[in-house]
Amino acid sequence: MNYYTSIIFLSLIALFVLCILISENDRIKKENKRLFYLTYFFIALSAVAEWVGLQLDGLEGLPKWPLLLAKCADYILTPMAGGALVAQMNIRNFWSKVLKALLAVNIVFQVVSFFFGWMTVIDEHNRYSHGPLYGVYMFVYLAVIAIVIIEFMLYGKSFRKQNRVSLYAIIAFVILGIAVQEILGRAYRTSYIALTIGAILLFIHYSEFYQLDSDDKLREQAVLISTDSLTGMLNRYAYAKTLESYDAAERLPDDLYAFSIDINGLKKANDTCGHAVGDELICGAAECIKHVFDRVGECFRTGGDEFIVFARLEQENAQDILLQLKRESAAWHGEGIDELLLAAGYAAAKDHPGITAEKLVIEADQAMYDEKNEFYQTCGDEVRLH
Repeated sequence: MNYYTSIIFLSLIALFVLCILISENDRIKKENKRLFYLTYFFIALSAVAEWVGLQLDGLEGLPKWPLLLAKCADYILTPMAGGALVAQMNIRNFWSKVLKALLAVNIVFQVVSFFFGWMTVIDEHNRYSHGPLYGVYMFVYLAVIAIVIIEFMLYGKSFRKQNRVSLYAIIAFVILGIAVQEILGRAYRTSYIALTIGAILLFIHYSEFYQLDSDDKLREQAVLISTDSLTGMLNRYAYAKTLESYDAAERLPDDLYAFSIDINGLKKANDTCGHAVGDELICGAAECIKHVFDRVGECFRTGGDEFIVFARLEQENAQDILLQLKRESAAWHGEGIDELLLAAGYAAAKDHPGITAEKLVIEADQAMYDEKNEFYQTCGDEVRLH
């Protein structure tokens, strides 16, 4: 008993420390904290009830009612500890309703049994044995364990697939600890140490899942912050961050190229057919640019019809990739407009030693504007509309 007493004492201390960890964790909502506290409270209380029952068992000279009361509390609180594990998951479904009903029935049954001796029989030496209706409790107890397993299986579906195995392993560990005590008898008191360790492991699992979930949300927010809502390309914010990253380096990579791309005739399309057609042109340009450059670089929409691409290329490929872009845009046709005309220019970092990324873009802009001016001098601002 001294050994078991030390195990119970350490389990209670562990649950108390776990409560401190939860109280210090600002990421956990107050509602969820209360569920954790409730779980640990029932585990602790049921462990104490079992310990008291063992302490009083065979202690002659005492009236029978303290031992009866301890066993009654034990039989009420032990299933409730399992119910608290389910409550900790904060899910509401058919099985959680069944669990609540079973626990309520068990409470009533145990209270009535306290007066009629259905659950516990105490002999003249103040030793307890199972009463004639102990099988009813075992049915409820096993039903609670079954529902706990079902709820954990359902709860696991909310996790990533790679996080489910550890969750199922935790519940298997707890069930094993309970089974050892129930099968091998009172000499093997493993239920509450298993429940305590299981509660600790569940908290670790919960914290890990919460962190993964937070990381996913941060990544989603980063994508939203960095994405142009109209075209799905990287936006000006992402462009500024990219410039900062290049400026942080000692020098630009020799194979870095900046491409500046603009739509010819966008103002004419907007004035003639409205901004819906203008948006169609912008989306068409973005589609062509991404199709050509996504494999080799990052594509940004930095303004209305202004696009910047940072690409890593061999010098002989720069003209080829511009020709590919011209072919892509020539093949494009929209619903409100027949053609997409792009002006594009580029600048290579290796041709401008010591240049910054921003100035490299300025060089690409100049090349693009030279082509744009040539286009307008030759063709004017006519675009073919439906």
